[in-house]
Amino acid sequence: MAVRVIIRRNVRPNFEVRLHEALLRLRAKAMGQEGYISGETLRNVDNPNEFIVISTWNKLADWKAWESHPERRAIEQEIAALLEGPEQASVYTYP
Repeated sequence: MAVRVIIRRNVRPNFEVRLHEALLRLRAKAMGQEGYISGETLRNVDNPNEFIVISTWNKLADWKAWESHPERRAIEQEIAALLEGPEQASVYTYP
């Protein structure tokens, strides 16, 4: 069953462009992973330092494989240095 992953990140001021570039690289790599269906990045209108990424995967195991993939981990380390705090990730399934 398909799952949707929602990741919320709060970027430090003046690092928005670097975060966006890193997220684009992350998505480009995710697109080549088994089970990846789609993804989008949204920026909060009222709080421009808040970004969410929503991705859809064929099944939870596909997401888990990508979540622990070394290439993803490397980019996530770069992203973590740009954030005000830890990212918040949640996984949802369709009822």
